[in-house]
Amino acid sequence: MEPDGGVLGQEAAVLVGGPADGMRVKVAGRPWVLQVSFPCEGEAPRGGVRVEAVYVYRRDARVKGEPLRYGFDAASP
Repeated sequence: MEPDGGVLGQEAAVLVGGPADGMRVKVAGRPWVLQVSFPCEGEAPRGGVRVEAVYVYRRDARVKGEPLRYGFDAASP
């Protein structure tokens, strides 16, 4: 752990646009893509099956320092 309570090797990042706009997270290794999912409510559960809405955020390579910036990618499935 670092003195500020963070985990060594992790950086602050912010999600911009889409359903998670403004959410702040910690990432390790500067991944190019983050995936955000939200559970969808089903009418009747079936044997542990669940449905989730999936959203993709891509890292803005122009941002070199913290917080890293991840923009919503509406075109990604």
